[in-house]
Amino acid sequence: MSPARCHPGRAALFLLLILMALPVWADNLLIVRTHQPLASALENLKRSIREEGYDVARVDMVNIGLLGMGYTSSDYRAVFFGKAEELDELSRNYPQLVPYLPLRIAVFSEGDSTLLVTVDPSTYREFLDGAGDSAIFDRWREEISAILSRMTNR
Repeated sequence: MSPARCHPGRAALFLLLILMALPVWADNLLIVRTHQPLASALENLKRSIREEGYDVARVDMVNIGLLGMGYTSSDYRAVFFGKAEELDELSRNYPQLVPYLPLRIAVFSEGDSTLLVTVDPSTYREFLDGAGDSAIFDRWREEISAILSRMTNR
């Protein structure tokens, strides 16, 4: 999976608003470009998420905050997903993770293609401070990488 190139300011702003992540660097992100229009990419992404065994919780339009900053496009979405039992258990045991759950993938159109961006879930292990089993984050990374890989092949 090769990282996609995009306008740095546009991507950084969107990631700040959508992912609510810690200060992250590019190597803490999973990014792919798919040569599909936004609507098709969203449907294929939801299908890929389900094929990996996750439930899609919701898809949000994320243009209100961007409109206030001068962006006029409505081609920004956030897809929230997860496995309810896992998310419930993690939320109970590690409340510091709640702002980062459910998992999410930011989706936005750029020209004739669509970019998909998410925080590498293995980044979340630092919230556990060595306590608990962080293997779930590695599994999430593998499964999300498979989801994104499917998107580049569709």
